[in-house]
Amino acid sequence: MKLPELMSGMVLTGHGGLDKLQWRDNIPVPKPEHNEVLVEVLASSVNNTDINTRIAWYSKSVRGDTASASKQVAEAAEADGAWSGEPLVFPRIQGADCCGRIVAVGSDVPESRIGERVLLRAMQTFKTESGELQCRTLGSESDGAFAQYTKVSSFDALPVNSDWTDEELASIPCAYSTAEGMLQRIALGAERVLITGASGGVGSAAVQLAKRRGAHVAAMINPSKAKALGDIGADETVGRDDPFPKDSFDAVVDLTAGPRWPDMITALRRGGRYVASGAIAGPLVELDVRTLYLRDLSLFGSTLQPDRILPDVISYIERGELKPLIAREFPLKELQAAQTAFLKKDFVGKIAIRHV
Repeated sequence: MKLPELMSGMVLTGHGGLDKLQWRDNIPVPKPEHNEVLVEVLASSVNNTDINTRIAWYSKSVRGDTASASKQVAEAAEADGAWSGEPLVFPRIQGADCCGRIVAVGSDVPESRIGERVLLRAMQTFKTESGELQCRTLGSESDGAFAQYTKVSSFDALPVNSDWTDEELASIPCAYSTAEGMLQRIALGAERVLITGASGGVGSAAVQLAKRRGAHVAAMINPSKAKALGDIGADETVGRDDPFPKDSFDAVVDLTAGPRWPDMITALRRGGRYVASGAIAGPLVELDVRTLYLRDLSLFGSTLQPDRILPDVISYIERGELKPLIAREFPLKELQAAQTAFLKKDFVGKIAIRHV
């Protein structure tokens, strides 16, 4: 198969508004190097991290929620506006989610891999020369899926055998690996768990993944979405402004933080565990340390993922233990419209991006 020299895609030209996303038809097709594969992108999807990176929300200078931060980007945010806390390199092709097909391989990769349908790790863990464990995110520290082709290490391209559509599979890598990583971090079992932001990509993934563990799931959502969450396994729903009963949950899986954070902590039973991998309602919260130590609570952050996380999720798909949850689809060229729809938060699940 002869590959083109140039490809089309959406390029992020700097931190800021949707105008920073520009369509280009003259992007060089990346060439796989040692232990790398070139992947034709069949579908991708939209994630909070794509928008947070674009608007530099990860910067410590940003103190508000995602919605308010998206209205303007402070110049101070440029220095640490990426997921890694380092300056982002522009231009950058974003897109943390990718379902694709391997079309070329670099040296030391068997040619037999060409033709494999794969999912790519969104969060790629590696060790520095000093042995420190670090995380590289597809579409942030390296070019991602919002183009016709992308390249990754062979290790980070995982084969998948499923009758799901490309768009359905593309909804999986970032959201489901994040959710699975959170649940494995706190060793969730058949317990009572509160999941915040439960209608979003990671939240709805966490609901399904918690249910397959036998957990009793309380989903914190807008009440209008209660039926949709019940359909994927939520046992009960909690409105965003509803009071939390004290000592109710063995674990809290939190994607929102914000002003309700102290209530979440109070809702934990003695010895309960809290895990966070998002703060869309606001990153700064108040903690009464007496509650933490007098109730023997454990607080976890979750970003780095053991290598087993995405293979575990793929195995659940292949065994029929999960179902896809696509709210809408947009063609790649309409990525700006897709992100606008995403920010309205009036849907359950994921917004998929068609590439073919």
